[in-house]
Amino acid sequence: MGTRGNHANFIENAISTNMATKNPVVASWQRSINLHNLDPDHYKAPQRLSSYELNEARDRIGSLIHIANPRLDRLYLALGSVGCCVLLADANGVPVARRGAEPDDKTFNEFGLWTGALWSEDSEGTNGIGTCLIEERALTIHKDQHFHSKNIDFSCSAAPIFDHVGKLMGALDVSSCRADLTQGFSQLISDSVIAAALRIESENFCQNFEGSKIILTNSQSNDELNPKYQGASLLAVDGDDMVIGATRRARHIYGLGDKNLKTAIPLSSLNGQDIDEAGQYMKSGQRAVKQALARSGGNITQAALAMGISRATLHRKIKRFELDS
Repeated sequence: MGTRGNHANFIENAISTNMATKNPVVASWQRSINLHNLDPDHYKAPQRLSSYELNEARDRIGSLIHIANPRLDRLYLALGSVGCCVLLADANGVPVARRGAEPDDKTFNEFGLWTGALWSEDSEGTNGIGTCLIEERALTIHKDQHFHSKNIDFSCSAAPIFDHVGKLMGALDVSSCRADLTQGFSQLISDSVIAAALRIESENFCQNFEGSKIILTNSQSNDELNPKYQGASLLAVDGDDMVIGATRRARHIYGLGDKNLKTAIPLSSLNGQDIDEAGQYMKSGQRAVKQALARSGGNITQAALAMGISRATLHRKIKRFELDS
C-alpha cells in the first residue's frame, strides 16, 4: 500500500475506483473526505477531553466499565507483552478505560491511544474505534488503511458492544505500534477482540436481566453472515414464560423491537422459529407443572403454592402446555 509521501494520492485513487460500495475502509475514506472534510496529510494533535469531561463520559457509560474490566485484563495479559494496548471506548469514540505496558505508554500517549482522547471518525477519519462505531461491526484498520498519514504507523482491531436493548454503547479496541505487525497476526488479535466484546455484551445483558431465565437460542437468520448481527442470540424470560428482553442478534432473528418487548410476548409464540433451547425450556416447564399437579392430586391452589406462583399463572401454564385436555 501507500507510504507517508503518497498516502493522500493512494486514498484518492482508491475512492476513484468506486470501491466504496464494496469495501468498508474505502467507504470510510470517502466519508472522511466528503462528509467530514478531512485532509489525509493535515497534522493535528489528538483532541482530548478534560478530566471533568472524561469522568462525565465514564458516568454515562454506567456499569459497562466494571463489567468489561476482567476482559480488558485478560486481553492485556495475552497481548500487552507484544506491544499492544487495550482500550474500551464509549459510543462517542472516547476511550474510558485502558490497559498498557509502562514501557510503551509514552508512545501510545503521543499517538492519542489513551483515555480521554477523541477517536470518532469525524475527528480522526478512518480508524479502528471510530469506523467500528460508524459501521457497527468488527474490523481491523491496519497501518496505512488509516485515513490520516500521521496514524499509519499503528494497527487497530475493534469490535462494537451493544447494550441490553440492542443499542450501540461502545467499542473494544486493541492497538499496536509494532513495525513488524503482519495482517495475519492482526487477524488473530481481531478474533480475540471480537470474542471479548461478545462476552462483555452477554454479561451486560445477563446483569440487566438478573433473576430472569436467560435462554441461548440456536436459531439462525437468513443473513447469518451479516457482520452487523454477530454475537449471542439471548432471550430473557420471566417467571410466566414471557420474553422480556433480547440481544441485538435475537431481535434481528425474531423481528423483535422495543414495542414487542415492552409489553412482553409469550416464549411459545417464537417456537415456530426454531428456538431449540427454548423448546427444551418449555419441556422442562411442562414437566414441572405435571409433577406439581400430581403431588397435589390435581388441586390447582396447592400446586400453585408449591411452585411459588399464583393460580392465574399456573392456569396460563396449564393452557400453554396443553395440560387441560
